[in-house]
Amino acid sequence: MSAPAIQGSESELKYGVPFSESPTLVETSAPSKPAETSNLLRIFLLLLFCLAQFLDVFNISALFSSLPVITSELDMTSGQAIWVISAYQLTFAAFLLLSGRLSDVYNPKYSFVGGTAFLGVLSLGAGFTRQKIGLIVLRGISGLAGAMTIPASLNLIVHLFPEEKEQARAIGVFGSSGAAGNMLGLIIGALLVQYASWPWVFWFATIIILPISVLCIFLIPTKMAEPEPVIKNGEIVKVEKAKGLDIIGVAILTAALILLIFGVTSGTTSGWGTAIVLAPLFISVALFALFFWYETRIPEENAALPPSVWFYPNFAVLFAVALFPYLWWTAGFYLFTSYWQDIIGWQPIISAIHFLPIGMVALPAMPFAGNISRYFGLKRTILFGLVLTLISTGLQTLGANKSHYWPIIFPAFIIGTFGTTLAYANTSIAMFHNTPARMAGTVGAIFNSALQVGAAIGISAVTSIESSVEARSPGGAASFKGREAGFWFAFAIVGVELLAVLIFFRDEKKHNDERQSVDASTTSSLDISKASSLDLEKNTVPLSTTPTLSA
Repeated sequence: MSAPAIQGSESELKYGVPFSESPTLVETSAPSKPAETSNLLRIFLLLLFCLAQFLDVFNISALFSSLPVITSELDMTSGQAIWVISAYQLTFAAFLLLSGRLSDVYNPKYSFVGGTAFLGVLSLGAGFTRQKIGLIVLRGISGLAGAMTIPASLNLIVHLFPEEKEQARAIGVFGSSGAAGNMLGLIIGALLVQYASWPWVFWFATIIILPISVLCIFLIPTKMAEPEPVIKNGEIVKVEKAKGLDIIGVAILTAALILLIFGVTSGTTSGWGTAIVLAPLFISVALFALFFWYETRIPEENAALPPSVWFYPNFAVLFAVALFPYLWWTAGFYLFTSYWQDIIGWQPIISAIHFLPIGMVALPAMPFAGNISRYFGLKRTILFGLVLTLISTGLQTLGANKSHYWPIIFPAFIIGTFGTTLAYANTSIAMFHNTPARMAGTVGAIFNSALQVGAAIGISAVTSIESSVEARSPGGAASFKGREAGFWFAFAIVGVELLAVLIFFRDEKKHNDERQSVDASTTSSLDISKASSLDLEKNTVPLSTTPTLSA
């Protein structure tokens, strides 16, 4: 006689995650608010996490205003200059996956404090560097430090705000701080370059990030997100934490990303048919394939990108959508900043002010963008956001004349930013809601890694397309033809994203019904004596809630 199906917790029934008897590295239940954590402390810690997110984005956006000056003073080519931005993005994106696992395996407090302190010291050194290679190297290492802060922040936020609506609001505020860094980075960077010097762009980050690190040493409760011991068959299982870090996988991914960006950025100067371009591109494709294969060959709990995440509802589509928001913002910043400053002759601060519509929309919209899907559903909300972004990108191809700013570019910024914000916020919230809380660090790493990878590859492709078209255009760099081609490339990317959501994003209710039918067959085989020990109302589950591949 088969055992009856066990009624799981609310989150289990909602997301369709079956029980498994395999141990995991972080075997916790849904996070609960610690009794000793007051509301005032929670809000203040959220503010500190938001400042860290602000600075991570600031470290990229502020350079768009200062990059023309840095390029001139350090005698850099356009290909070398783009590496000042891409080096940070690449290492940030690749090591996010490792730091996500790090924040799940170890206490995320240590990852956050260590990452912020390391980033502050490296930013200080970058400001004193006057060698272009040294600056690029320091930027690459800074990406490692920045990568340690984001998954840890999200992990801590999930534990600080366990209630669903409260958590969505907190994640929305956290996301809005990134939008603020995106916009204010341009303004602050321009002010520092115009009225001080470009090293102050890096020193500004140091002045803010180091005090955050010191404060969090004392303010973050050490036991708030401490991983609980793995329990199997009523006994505590000792887990060797060091083996839970996928260093080999992350190294392969980092090499693949660096070679891909190198090949793309070298295409214009060396020729697309040359070995120096083709060899890195082919090797990078092989390394990507090796990375995904390797992730399936190691234990699930050790993988930087666990294969099972692709089996959560709509996760693959959400990952694809996460590739485009930073790409869209970054492409616009780069193409218009270089045109306005180098061709039209605007001062850095004047150029930065013309991007204000982006911040005016993103800052107030980000905390509330996630609530819109409550009324219209995730699929409709994300599709609407992508349609608005598509329209905006098409309008930006008409930015050749500065007289077009107010009638065309200004409304394009507003429409596109609102659309991108809708897609960004709802993608982030959906990813966390569709995965277990114990994977918050890993999921946060995957989401933010997708943002940075999309931006790094996208800006490299846009730069290469721009340079290639300008080389064949009569007006050269002074014309808008190369930048127009770059915007059409971004238009195509958004169009592909829109079609992917339209075709592959599955209805949530239908998907959950299918997942629950799998749950019923899986949970019916559990031993009743073990099931009786589950305190389902309190979500204290001694068994793993890791989804199986058949889910």
